[in-house]
Amino acid sequence: MKKKVLSALLAAAFTVSALAGCGSDDGSGQQAAQGNGEGQVFHIGVCQLVEHPALDAATQGFQDALKEKLGDNVNIQVQNAQNDQNVVTTICNGYVSDGVDLILANATLPLQSAATATTTIPILGTSITDYATALEIDDWSGATGRNISGTSDLAPINRQEDMVLELFPDVKQVGLLYCTAEPNSDYQVKLFAQALEEDNIAYQTYGIADTNEVQSVVTKAAGECDVLYIPTDNTLANVTETIYNVVVPAKVPVIAGEEGICAGCGVATLSIDYYDLGYTTGEMAYEILAEGADISTMGVRFAPNVTKKYNKAICEELGISIPDGYEAIES
Repeated sequence: MKKKVLSALLAAAFTVSALAGCGSDDGSGQQAAQGNGEGQVFHIGVCQLVEHPALDAATQGFQDALKEKLGDNVNIQVQNAQNDQNVVTTICNGYVSDGVDLILANATLPLQSAATATTTIPILGTSITDYATALEIDDWSGATGRNISGTSDLAPINRQEDMVLELFPDVKQVGLLYCTAEPNSDYQVKLFAQALEEDNIAYQTYGIADTNEVQSVVTKAAGECDVLYIPTDNTLANVTETIYNVVVPAKVPVIAGEEGICAGCGVATLSIDYYDLGYTTGEMAYEILAEGADISTMGVRFAPNVTKKYNKAICEELGISIPDGYEAIES
């Protein structure tokens, strides 16, 4: 009889211990941490907007950081939405139904969809330009105050604008190209326009609703401006060949907000390393899951370094000489 009682008590103790070893919500929108995560497998869902070198690198950096820190104690599922909003929603809702411990939203649309899908599961964004814009936060303090944080891919806009004058001192009008469906692109364009105004440079904005309008809008912009600027825009990043086929024959250079766009159709960019950005996001995930960091007070982090880069091939095609201090983009 005593042996049966002892066995029952031990079984009960084991059950409580097992339950304590699983991530649980503490009611504040943060997954409760379990020491350093030893012995517990954390389940993470990644929603990436589209296949693109920058976003791919961010996802890889995120995975590498967590694998280095947690080894076999982390399971990461990656799904790519192929730039389809309905698929993004389905992926994020699926992760919530599965009860993952954390969601990585790679790009703005996945961040917005994940934020709609859950207010409790921790959400980290990466490749996000401005969280206040993406999440419609008016009193921005650097942290969301919600179950959301992450990293920003915003390179200093004023330094990007400086490149226009550095490379094209006789510029008369700059065309600002962006997809109107991407709020972060609109945000960057407004900042770039402010910088141009401060330097008394004329500009014109050219909004593109979807990829069907790219060729006609870019053709119009190239006919009216002598330099174009494209921010970190996921829609335009997928149609750089189309843009190239317009701007290069027209002899109109493009300053790009990120390296992938510059490699496809631009002459120069102020580049961040998206792998490093994703790696930093992975470190944040570890702090949340294994160390109990409060995501609601965790400030958004930025890329540690920026580098001036140029597209050697397109610069040669357009006869543009690049000054010292720029690195050639690897082909």
